[in-house]
Amino acid sequence: MEWLSRIEYPNWTGLVEILILAVIFYYILKFFRGTRGAAILTGFAILFATLIVITRLTNLQILNWLLQKLMLYLALALIVIFQPEIRRALARLGRQGIFLAGKARRAMADPIADAVLLLSSRKIGALIAIEREVGTKIIQDTGVELNSEVSAELLSSLFFPGAPLHDGGVIISEDRIAAAGCVFPLTQNEDVARNLGTRHRAAIGMTEESDTVVIVVSEETGAVSIAYNGRLKSGFDDPHLRRVLSTFLGRNGGFQRLGRRNKREDNGQLNFIFGDSGR
Repeated sequence: MEWLSRIEYPNWTGLVEILILAVIFYYILKFFRGTRGAAILTGFAILFATLIVITRLTNLQILNWLLQKLMLYLALALIVIFQPEIRRALARLGRQGIFLAGKARRAMADPIADAVLLLSSRKIGALIAIEREVGTKIIQDTGVELNSEVSAELLSSLFFPGAPLHDGGVIISEDRIAAAGCVFPLTQNEDVARNLGTRHRAAIGMTEESDTVVIVVSEETGAVSIAYNGRLKSGFDDPHLRRVLSTFLGRNGGFQRLGRRNKREDNGQLNFIFGDSGR
């Protein structure tokens, strides 16, 4: 038991540092849990930890030194891998809370649903993003600024074939139609079904870049789909669509503050749409 006497126990400052690092690592793991890069992060951590232990126990000093130097490049690689998640988190931190009248938000549910159902019945493709906490100004700049009142007539007319802006997506910000004809980023997720078209891939990509809720109408089948947090579900009928829109637009609240939502609330909304915890 002589090795126990060689252990140097930390003083009170060391304990404080250990506590701070533990809290930091806890929130980092909590933030990345359930994201697309979580498996990559876990694989990197297990691989490097295993190699360092093996090289240390077998006294392979050069390989051990090389692995420790590679840790810096590993950190840079993780920044690239988790770029969408990091950008979303920084956008939330930089965006101040906005108070919106619940009545104004609630009033948008019915015209959006009416427009979507009309387009669905005529098999006209549509792509409508509803902004939440993270701003979408960069995406809005790819289209034409409207700043118009949300109405079923205007929304449906924007997507009619032959209309100047029918090919792009519409972004609804606060209680206004902010822009139309916008170019949404396509998802790079290789796990997405190959039979999905460009419009559905753009919907998923938009929700990966921000926390928007995106409604998609297929021009082939007229099916209504909703994308949220990088996931897509199809087959929404009239009642289900209106319930989902009412939930996201704050039908049950007098005032809704954007910018402070915890993971439990987001998981509840994922459960409401997808029928599971969203993880």
